[in-house]
Amino acid sequence: MKSVQDDTGKRYLLLKRSEHASLVRDPQNGNECYVQNDRLEDVDESPLETAARTVSGPVRTLLTTVHDEATLGLLIELAERGPLGVKTILDADAFCESDLHGRLTVLTSAGLLAETTVAGERGYRVTDECRHALEAIGAIDEAEDAVEPSSAASSEVPDSAS
Repeated sequence: MKSVQDDTGKRYLLLKRSEHASLVRDPQNGNECYVQNDRLEDVDESPLETAARTVSGPVRTLLTTVHDEATLGLLIELAERGPLGVKTILDADAFCESDLHGRLTVLTSAGLLAETTVAGERGYRVTDECRHALEAIGAIDEAEDAVEPSSAASSEVPDSAS
């Protein structure tokens, strides 16, 4: 199996190549069809990566960044409770200071968390992308959007202040 794209940029999984046309499968819906070979070009992407594109970007980011239940729980808590200060997160359990710092750095770099100020101290909040991903996997309800980072957004701390 190979990844190919047609002349419009749509990606397919190549199933069989003939002299004039190739049988391809659309990873989005599973439909198979023949496409003229002169409309197809090889793509430098593994077929598994092409198949993974059927999952929304925010959910893919969540799945590839969060590697354990404690980190997933941290994101869920931040989504449900709103922005939290680092001291509050440390008091919650599970992480030593260096472990928490490492996780927060990775989650922020991935775009799942954003640094903010909470009660005068450094804190973190989930991003819209993270909230969308957590909703998509059923970890939080859309109704839990009641805790908005509107007050925290106005007091963002620059990335260099980590």
